[in-house]
Amino acid sequence: MRAGLAHSTRFDPADPVASLGQLPEGPAVFALCAADPAAEPYLGKTPNLRRRLMRFLRGPQPGVASKRLQLAHMVDHIEFSVTGSEFESSLCLYQASLRAFGERAQKRLHLRPPVFLRMSIDNPYPRVYVTSKISKTAANALFGPFPSRTAAERYADEMLNLFLLRRCTEDLNPDPTFPGCVYSEMKKCLAPCYQGCSDERYQQESQKVFAFLSTRGASMIADLEGERDAASNAMEFERAAAIHQRMQKVQAVAHLASEAVRPLAELSGILVQPSAEPGHVALFGLRRGVWSGPALYSTVGMRLANERSGSSSLFAHPVALEPLPLEGPVLAGKDVLESRLEEALLVLAEPARKPVSTQTLADHVALLTRWFYRPTVKSSGEMMFAGKDGEVSRKPLLRAISRVAARASSANPEELTKPPIQWHS
Repeated sequence: MRAGLAHSTRFDPADPVASLGQLPEGPAVFALCAADPAAEPYLGKTPNLRRRLMRFLRGPQPGVASKRLQLAHMVDHIEFSVTGSEFESSLCLYQASLRAFGERAQKRLHLRPPVFLRMSIDNPYPRVYVTSKISKTAANALFGPFPSRTAAERYADEMLNLFLLRRCTEDLNPDPTFPGCVYSEMKKCLAPCYQGCSDERYQQESQKVFAFLSTRGASMIADLEGERDAASNAMEFERAAAIHQRMQKVQAVAHLASEAVRPLAELSGILVQPSAEPGHVALFGLRRGVWSGPALYSTVGMRLANERSGSSSLFAHPVALEPLPLEGPVLAGKDVLESRLEEALLVLAEPARKPVSTQTLADHVALLTRWFYRPTVKSSGEMMFAGKDGEVSRKPLLRAISRVAARASSANPEELTKPPIQWHS
């Protein structure tokens, strides 16, 4: 089986040092392949390809006892792809595992199913519940991903405390003789089970909950701000203070959901990551939960952001430095940065149109969850989420590119003088 990585090189078990000496010393995804095309490859990722494979394949050292598994005699050739970030390595490894192992890729990579809140809007009496099952037909009613089931359950509980939606799991057949439940007794539910409200009133409450989930509380906060301001203008200060206290409670609940929590149908954006190619950053597209990319964006001639300056003026707005002719009229140059960006976004848009299976969609969202919710000290790059129209604002995206490129150049200043990478198979 082939892993389909970018480069391939033959391996000579009789002289492993010579075979591995030309491999790059940097982050990469690799596959150790046997001569039999039907044999499964050994796949992995590493921050230093040459050093990792030297440990794997250099063979036993004379006079040194080792319990390490010896793989050199089983390897015919090595496939590898150089990567520029941990996320790129994870996505590349997933894609290679999918080609090599098919449906077993998720289990081999320990991808946990992403956690969402789902609102059963097709039910006559909708409710909200936590789920790890993704349905494309319910993409508008799935809200997430959350870092864990515990976080999703806490957000759901706190959010439902703001409304009167039911929390029971049964399919309701309203009956006036039904005694109800503890939530109806505590006035935390409209009690449609015993016709404690009209169907129209319950639908109105359901629509408010749906709007809250869709906007991470912004819809309710905006309504309360309007009510508070109206009460204040009418000199009803006690009422305005009560509304303000409720608004603060709503804001506390809204903060329990990260920026990544949104309807699955709107889970789109651009992830900016460092690139292994000098003078570039890597862009990854997220479209309705599915990744595409990377597309390289050249930062040559780009004035990078200076985050230490504390200024939001010139250094916060990247510009391209275009060459001007020494003689003759000065020609008006086009916007180089935006032109490069549009070309890169076109590269990302083409694969996003291809349909994927539900399992692949869940895997891609799991990769987003793993990257987005990892500790800040271990993350790199920036995620720019799309708006309601599915588009990412260009100016903030260019600033993010500038910041990522500046951090990458400060971390590896020698990269600025390196020529473009060229690997020969």
